Amino acid sequence: MKFRSWMFRLIGLIGLPLFCLPLSASAAWDDDKGCLACHEGIERIADTPTMKELSCTFCHKGNGEEAKDAKVAHKGMFANPADFRVADQTCGICHAEHLANGKKSLHATMAGMISGTRYGFGAQDRKSKYATYAVDGGVADRPGALLSLLQVPKYDPKKPDSETNSPGDDYLRNQCLRCHLWSGGAQQTGDARASGCAACHMVYSDAGKYTGGDKAIDKTKVGRPKMHKITTKVPEYQCLHCHNRGGRTGVSFIGTMESDNYGSPYKDDGSKQGSLHGKQYNHLTKDVHYEKGMSCVDCHTSHDLHGDGRIYEKKENAVEIRCETCHGDTKKAATFTTLWGNKLNNISMKNGKPVLTAKLTGKEHPVPQLKGAKLSQEGHTAMVAIPKHMEKLECYSCHAKWAPQCYGCHTDHDTGKPSRDWLADGNNEDPSKNGTMGAVGNSAFTWNESRSYLRWETPVLGINAKGKVSPFIPGCQVVYTQHDSKEKTKTVSNKVFTTVHGTSGWMQNPIQPHTISRSARTCADCHMSRKAIGLGTGTYDVKRNFPDGGGPDFEPERIVDEEGRQLQGTTHEGARPFNKAEQQRISRVGACIACHGSGKVTLQNKAPTDELHTKAIRSYLNKKK
Repeated sequence: MKFRSWMFRLIGLIGLPLFCLPLSASAAWDDDKGCLACHEGIERIADTPTMKELSCTFCHKGNGEEAKDAKVAHKGMFANPADFRVADQTCGICHAEHLANGKKSLHATMAGMISGTRYGFGAQDRKSKYATYAVDGGVADRPGALLSLLQVPKYDPKKPDSETNSPGDDYLRNQCLRCHLWSGGAQQTGDARASGCAACHMVYSDAGKYTGGDKAIDKTKVGRPKMHKITTKVPEYQCLHCHNRGGRTGVSFIGTMESDNYGSPYKDDGSKQGSLHGKQYNHLTKDVHYEKGMSCVDCHTSHDLHGDGRIYEKKENAVEIRCETCHGDTKKAATFTTLWGNKLNNISMKNGKPVLTAKLTGKEHPVPQLKGAKLSQEGHTAMVAIPKHMEKLECYSCHAKWAPQCYGCHTDHDTGKPSRDWLADGNNEDPSKNGTMGAVGNSAFTWNESRSYLRWETPVLGINAKGKVSPFIPGCQVVYTQHDSKEKTKTVSNKVFTTVHGTSGWMQNPIQPHTISRSARTCADCHMSRKAIGLGTGTYDVKRNFPDGGGPDFEPERIVDEEGRQLQGTTHEGARPFNKAEQQRISRVGACIACHGSGKVTLQNKAPTDELHTKAIRSYLNKKK
């Protein structure tokens, strides 16, 4: 083996950053060509001055000297050097801080999803206590920042339900937690990806098949990256490989909403739509940022994605970007500084105006400023004539015209049939494979899911954790049935859990839907809609939909009653539905809109008394005579 190969092995052993040693620009990236004897045509992992010099074995380990025999050459090899189980020996040599932060990030811990699910199953309060894998070393110096988290407990159906023995934990392990950075995820169309750092930085197509030049890699097998290339230019479809369930913000961003799986409209040959993420999709309006050519990474910072070294409870604690970060408000221009004081590095001033340079394409996008903007009549009424809107509403309460709403999550839990546990590591000789779909153990049980119905129009509104009006969507409205197919018994039928706070275990949560449009929701869509203020549509007949008992005693879209009593839970601390006074105030404005329209009158903070209003109407009618 030549000197340079030994040099890279030495770097790996002593942990020196690569830039500490001089590298020849003409150096071959695998001097002995051992691995390339089989992997002829494979792409260099990167084209950066340092990484393009790396040998195969620097990252993948193995035995390049004995590459004539695949079994010998692959002994001790990491199939995925970026997997968190081995990344300290690979990516972490140069990127130790990013790796340490990544293991504490919500992308790795899934703390918010876990606490939310367990809260809905009545197993705990809202505070995060558990993660995918136990993690510590946090700093509790900010709201929602914790010192440590334990691993999600395992469920034993033979023991009584309790805080540490909840069917919700089995649901998480078998279903929800397929998406986290320790896992390789579901290797199906639209979801294929790697684990660890490569979950984002190694791009997979929706088909999940290799399209590069390596003659040794099977191009028909699902579960391969597009190329043997690592990148910081992460496209939005890579994010969608995970962000297509839960809040569905990824698929919403590109303007898609899952359908009821009819597969229509049909293709020209009469066949149905293909499946993506295990679903079929309707196409709705895209988020204006995506429509203009921006991607997820243009807004979401490294701290949003890698984490900042803290162990956060919830997404609203961790995400540092806000609409106002880039667009400001009616009184002050944007500073392009995030919630935690970090300056956005892809926005610059050109000719006195802010311009965003897209990270994927390099295209320049002007960044509109709300201060001094020319507003439509409706926009002036909403934002200037009624300044309370700017104080009390999130921007996306109006500018997100639709949001994905999946009502009634019917779950059938078969405790007689063992199934995949996404947190049960495999026992491969190669530890980097232990979180892959084919390797994890079958120590959870089988779950089947269905739903009552889907909607996207007129999202419900309520108060989020920051005290601002925000869209709400179903977090998870579990209707739980349990049976044991082995023993042929049914133990639970159509159960809706109760939270520790006494509300229904059905959840509706605040969300930034990522469906932003320039034109906002109409005033009537909020002020003249029972559904928008949380009272439901009055259409869904609960008793007929649950004729055998069980289920809730209110319709799925109804989160509060007319007296302001909260019916459905929310997993965000401080979030709530509108109270009675707020409902009445919102609806009263709707009564004004019915006659005065939404953009033709300045509605005052205090509506006139009925007596004055009647007098004004009579005066107007007399003049008309």
